[in-house]
Amino acid sequence: MRIIPAIDIIEGKCVRLTKGDYSTRKTYRDNPLDAARKFEAHGIQYLHLVDLDGARSKHIVNHLVLHEIATKTSLKIDFGGGIKSDEDVRIAFESGAAQITGGSIAQQQPALFQRWLTTYGADRIILGADSHHRKIATDGWQQQSEEDVVDFISAYEKEGVRYVICTDIAKDGMLEGPSTDLYREIIARTNIQLIASGGITSVDDLLALQALGCEGAIIGKAIYEGKIGLNELGSFLMRTQK
Repeated sequence: MRIIPAIDIIEGKCVRLTKGDYSTRKTYRDNPLDAARKFEAHGIQYLHLVDLDGARSKHIVNHLVLHEIATKTSLKIDFGGGIKSDEDVRIAFESGAAQITGGSIAQQQPALFQRWLTTYGADRIILGADSHHRKIATDGWQQQSEEDVVDFISAYEKEGVRYVICTDIAKDGMLEGPSTDLYREIIARTNIQLIASGGITSVDDLLALQALGCEGAIIGKAIYEGKIGLNELGSFLMRTQK
């Protein structure tokens, strides 16, 4: 299972929100590159980079942060937040993203998202399936649809999607553990490569997700609040890669 630390960006700074609420913003680092380099120094190879300004503005904003991290580390970056157009996708890939995540666009403009899948390939386009009470949420989690998250993922699997990041918004930033029941259902009903996100608080949580069959796990607030140390993550990677 891949370990994928998260860096969320507002005004060029590394921040975290709780349940996607912008009023709960807490800044952890003024320079996200510093955080990325620390992850890299502990043997981590992947990064989940979210443009929260972009999510709210509905177009990519913090591509310069992406470019700096991509050019000054060897981390493989998946980038999301505000990717709404062909131009946004072009900017993200040209700025160094290995993959991009589309969530709102996949729910609101499925034909455009499917065209990206065809153009760039399923290895480079991740489906973002963020939900609250199982209903897909969009636009930086400010809007909620009536579409069931598992049905949403299942439908896109049939269209060729391979990778899904699934966040239970109720768990995000709460440090109360991930939505293992939801992930178990997704894995049982699909053959998708599932990346768990939200609520991960301990190495035990990572072991539980690994046992479920998750392909990856995104960790954010638990790192910044010291619940999971980078040394612990390094040791986890060493044990599981043997």
